Amino acid sequence: MLPINLNSKFKIQNYPRMTLFIIGYMASGKTTFGRALARKAQLQHIDLDFYIEQRFHSTVREIFAKKGEAEFRRIESAMLREVGEMSDVVISCGGGTPCHGDNMDFMKSHGLTVCLQASEDVIANRILEAGNKRPLMAGKSKDEIIETLRQHMEVRKPFYDQAEVIISGDRLENKAQIAETVGDFIKNHLHNLEKKE
Repeated sequence: MLPINLNSKFKIQNYPRMTLFIIGYMASGKTTFGRALARKAQLQHIDLDFYIEQRFHSTVREIFAKKGEAEFRRIESAMLREVGEMSDVVISCGGGTPCHGDNMDFMKSHGLTVCLQASEDVIANRILEAGNKRPLMAGKSKDEIIETLRQHMEVRKPFYDQAEVIISGDRLENKAQIAETVGDFIKNHLHNLEKKE
């Protein structure tokens, strides 16, 4: 059995089935990190919210407004299971995905769960820069965003803490930082992947 050579690009198709679930609070960098990791490891990347929007021809915001949160969470769980059965994929989940139903148990039983944790200041700044793209935080000041974040984290932290790997999402602000964060993750957490005999 041969270890992956991390000094060169590796084709994941030659290795055991790999599914990675990226979780964490909104604006922690899940999509940015997931997309870059997938590109480096030659995996498919799926943003769960975008996948839902494509399947239902409606934005997450519209689904929430028209059908309510309970129906959205039912849809989210079903789509999570659909993509979670795929091989060789990095899935960037919604901030609330692991906190509903048995989604976290499903992810832990179907792949590697990776939680991105970013500082309150970094998250607040990213949300402010995104403007109204985050409906839950639209119109809030930085202090109000941080207060909302703290309230949410009281409920969500126990789910996020179940992830097998927890890394910082603070250093994802430019290409150099993204490359460094992804490189460190591969070196520290994927180095023990072994090729099938």
